[in-house]
Amino acid sequence: MIESIHSFTHSLIQSLIMKLNWGSGIAIFYSSFVIVMVAMVFYSKSFDSSLVVDNYYEQDLQYQQHINKLHNSQALPQDLTIKEDRQGKIVSLQFPQGFEKLGGEIQFYRADDKSKDFKLKVNVDEKGTQLVSAKNLLPGRWTVKVDWEGDGRLFYKEEVVVL
Repeated sequence: MIESIHSFTHSLIQSLIMKLNWGSGIAIFYSSFVIVMVAMVFYSKSFDSSLVVDNYYEQDLQYQQHINKLHNSQALPQDLTIKEDRQGKIVSLQFPQGFEKLGGEIQFYRADDKSKDFKLKVNVDEKGTQLVSAKNLLPGRWTVKVDWEGDGRLFYKEEVVVL
């Protein structure tokens, strides 16, 4: 009984192998290749492939100006400090002393959700401090980007805060 089952399966396998010639092998290979490629296209379409910022190429062209701002910031005797107070839900920005006129923009950037990003104008008190309320911000990782100007010189500071 077992020998008859063994001989039957052996003859079945041999007959399948005999029917598959090289042309059938090529057809099976190309067909499976096409199926895999179509599946990969559908799989890749399920991901968001948009750029992180809308005007990526414009920002790329302005990169040398950004490098100059970073060099200006590194040359300061006292750097801009950014601190977060998780209990009081406040982000404090302490600008360096010695500038007559301060201006610029503060951006709160959330890498995982572009719709949560927002910008503020630099508006410091007499001590050179700006307090930003973080009560309405989602907890987690935020990148604070400060693009500021002091007495006609441009500066830039970027720091990660966790609220």
